Amino acid sequence: MLERYLDYQRRTLLNICAGLTAEQLASRPLASTNLTLLGLLRHMAKVERIWFRIRAGATGAPPLFDPDLGKDYDFEHIDPTDAEFAVAQLEEEWRLGDAAVASLDLDHPVEARDYTMSLRMMYLHLVHEYARHNGHADLLRQAIDGVTAR
Repeated sequence: MLERYLDYQRRTLLNICAGLTAEQLASRPLASTNLTLLGLLRHMAKVERIWFRIRAGATGAPPLFDPDLGKDYDFEHIDPTDAEFAVAQLEEEWRLGDAAVASLDLDHPVEARDYTMSLRMMYLHLVHEYARHNGHADLLRQAIDGVTAR
């Protein structure tokens, strides 16, 4: 059930972005924030890698973005020519992340910054992360072209 609900949230982000041009994905339609749909795609790829491949699966994968570039590089470095790659990269992180934890029990310990959680709790954390950012994405999409209920 956790895997299915996470997959639903994952697909929701792509659905919100569907049909937009690279320039629209990279646009900042709301003056009150620096968020872009492209930035959200990049951010969630980073989050997926950190939680599934680095923390839970301990695959030895490096961070998606060089930490020396800053913690918000995924949001701040926005180039429309990266849009197609960002979507493919997110989908690849889903595939690799799912594979990294496929053999782990839901009680498997996952080390976070200063505490340990179960894989089960990590799934809940990721569902929450997507749901929060999907809300942001809904607002951005509506500001870009008026489309809602994606």
